[in-house]
Amino acid sequence: MFYYYDPTYILVIIGAVLSMWASANVNGLINEYRRKRSYSGITAAEAARKILNDNGIYDVSVRMISGAHSDYYSPAKKELCLLQENYNSSSIASIGIAAHECGHAIQDATGYFPLTIQRSLAPVCSFGSQAGIYIVIAGLIFSYEPIMKLGIVLFSLGVMFSILLLPIEYNASNRALRIIQANGMLQGEELAGAKKVLRAAGLTYVAAAASAILQLLRLIILARGRNRD
Repeated sequence: MFYYYDPTYILVIIGAVLSMWASANVNGLINEYRRKRSYSGITAAEAARKILNDNGIYDVSVRMISGAHSDYYSPAKKELCLLQENYNSSSIASIGIAAHECGHAIQDATGYFPLTIQRSLAPVCSFGSQAGIYIVIAGLIFSYEPIMKLGIVLFSLGVMFSILLLPIEYNASNRALRIIQANGMLQGEELAGAKKVLRAAGLTYVAAAASAILQLLRLIILARGRNRD
């Protein structure tokens, strides 16, 4: 019960509120700009294929998917996957999202260094994020400092993974905005709308990183408090 009922739980609540706000903000903007069609009339799928070809990327397929939580680029399968509601849409939001995923494909093709580092650390960081918190809890229950420290170190790897995502996501968005402006896919207010959507999407990663940092801070406070006891 010590772990679940303590003053530091406010840090978890703050992190959750930040994440919910960021998610609501980006969903609101996506819904708003999904209703606004681009003057070019190009669909998100067509935009993605053109961006990839213009950057000399011909080994990446553009697929329509359903049931997934978000659009994504798979470096392992060389697939750029767009949600059904985006694939054939010519909306400002859909084109911006497709361009962002193309940004990841370009990062992959050009060996973008932060992405390379993030991929190499992904398995370890994923394990640390999932297992670290439970190891800390075990250390708290048994009042055994080495276990608590191990759990904190492992959880820190997960936090580092969240932080590493920030430059990767912002770089992909910046690439996307430059490309759709240069290609004339979106112009003027359309480009401003896409920028709002992509910037809001970036804030969800900032909120996730902040939430992870707050959770790590909580674990450190709990461990130090138990050590004093």
